[in-house]
Amino acid sequence: MLRRRLCEGDLRFPAFLEALDLGLIGPREELIVTRPSRFAPEFKARTIDLYRSSEGRTIADVARELGIGTETLRKWVRQDEADRGERDDRLTPKETEELKRLRRENAELKRTNEILRLASAFFAQEADPTRRRL
Repeated sequence: MLRRRLCEGDLRFPAFLEALDLGLIGPREELIVTRPSRFAPEFKARTIDLYRSSEGRTIADVARELGIGTETLRKWVRQDEADRGERDDRLTPKETEELKRLRRENAELKRTNEILRLASAFFAQEADPTRRRL
């Protein structure tokens, strides 16, 4: 999975240069490769169901029994609670997708505004009658 991150002129990765040449990204972004999840979504769902059905057992007990990290299971349970609407401190997947879409749209609008600003300044300079022409 690829994510984009703003950088300050850092050209560390060859993929950045290739993507820049292909026009996939703008001049101030770089590609970041994230690693895939170690656990299948079905395993996560079954693990969360096991935790919910085991009354009186802690997250640490269930995690230890399954051989996964306590914080990993805690994170899954918290996200599941957010998905069900039981928590307000985390975004649901629908909200996360909307936030990504809005951020992409915002970045595109900023690029468009910058282009329009530069074009406006260029044409204003060209139309200036006091400017000396060579």
